[in-house]
Amino acid sequence: MTTVRSRHQGGVAFAFVIVLVALNLRAFLTSSSPLLEPIRLATGIGFHAVALLTVLPMFAMGAMSLFGAAVGQRIGARGGIALGLGAIAFACASRYVAGGAAALLWSAALAGAGVGLVQALMPGVVKQAYPARIGVMTGLYSAAIMGGGGLGAMASPWVAHVLGGAQADWHAGLAMWAVLAAVALLSWLGMRRVVPGMATTTSTTATPRQNLSWQRCFRSPRAWLLALCFGLINGGYTSLVAWLPHFYAQRGWTAQEGGSVLALMTAAQVVAALAMPALARSRGRDLRPWLVLTLVAQFAGFVALMLDLPVPAAGVAVTLGFGLGGAFALCMVLALDHLPDPAQAGALAGFMQGVGFMIAALAPFVTGWVREQTGGFTHAWAYLAAVVVVLLPLMLRFDPRRYTASTAGLFDSQPASSAVAATAVRPVLDNARKV
Repeated sequence: MTTVRSRHQGGVAFAFVIVLVALNLRAFLTSSSPLLEPIRLATGIGFHAVALLTVLPMFAMGAMSLFGAAVGQRIGARGGIALGLGAIAFACASRYVAGGAAALLWSAALAGAGVGLVQALMPGVVKQAYPARIGVMTGLYSAAIMGGGGLGAMASPWVAHVLGGAQADWHAGLAMWAVLAAVALLSWLGMRRVVPGMATTTSTTATPRQNLSWQRCFRSPRAWLLALCFGLINGGYTSLVAWLPHFYAQRGWTAQEGGSVLALMTAAQVVAALAMPALARSRGRDLRPWLVLTLVAQFAGFVALMLDLPVPAAGVAVTLGFGLGGAFALCMVLALDHLPDPAQAGALAGFMQGVGFMIAALAPFVTGWVREQTGGFTHAWAYLAAVVVVLLPLMLRFDPRRYTASTAGLFDSQPASSAVAATAVRPVLDNARKV
């Protein structure tokens, strides 16, 4: 048993590649929010359509997360993640020549689909690559996702200002992330040089029942509970990505200043995503106290915004970032903890993300509508604070002693890793081990 497990331990080089890939999963999303005003002036995009720049990619992430496992079984984890990165790179590059709202929305949807494909496959890869360090590696992966969001919020308005001056070259600010995606794609594909015969397809070994494994989650109350909690938590994040810079712009802040607040929030997310899973793991399997702690931080941040308390914007951003980043990473660990088999746990995590991101996509619409009806963001922040209150009792239901009972009958008794994970993920991991 020890010998087999040691063969599939990922190394430092593989961890670096995982981080590089993860940096691409939010940068395109957060880059547009600080540049909202020049984009609106140039394209004439309306207030409701602005929300679609966040809503469309989130819906696409959710839909592709559901189908990503089946794609991975057909072309392998390596091929599926490469395809997702290619979609992100192409979508970002197309924004350099985007002339109107339709092109921007199309690129947002395509990039979201690429992200969804990567996110569907990467948790299973991480779980099987680092079975003894799942908390640390999931935290690192989640932190890199958040870090990419911070880069998008900070670097895009800076590049737009440098290249365009007072007019702000928003095309360059949005398209620059095609370069990072291309670098990540080449790094991921470069692993084949280590193992020239790396498999790219798994369709010959995956059974029809295994191909549809994620569909079995639709009949599981526990899978729906995970998806609901994940979606409501990320709804706070998507609302802040869509509206926080605009909230400060209404107070006379520049695009760079508003982007810096969003970047600071994501920096706090990075720290929390790194620290919380590892800290929670060091104290046992029960993640509920730590999840409650992150929700309390979110509630405090939203209340500070709602009541316009005399708290510096930096303090609010750090508090919200800690709560959102820690909760995101802990939810990923929570889903993977429910099942010992990597492929089955990956399918459950894929369902959680797929349905969850579609739930999260509704939040910017709701908060945007509330803002339009009331003329300000006070009631929007109150709505998000109320959502956190609803989440608190839901999180208390995740007792680790009930994981086995809550997932009984979800998948076949025969571990899927014997067929699917061993063929879809193992070529990537064997290569990582040799790196």
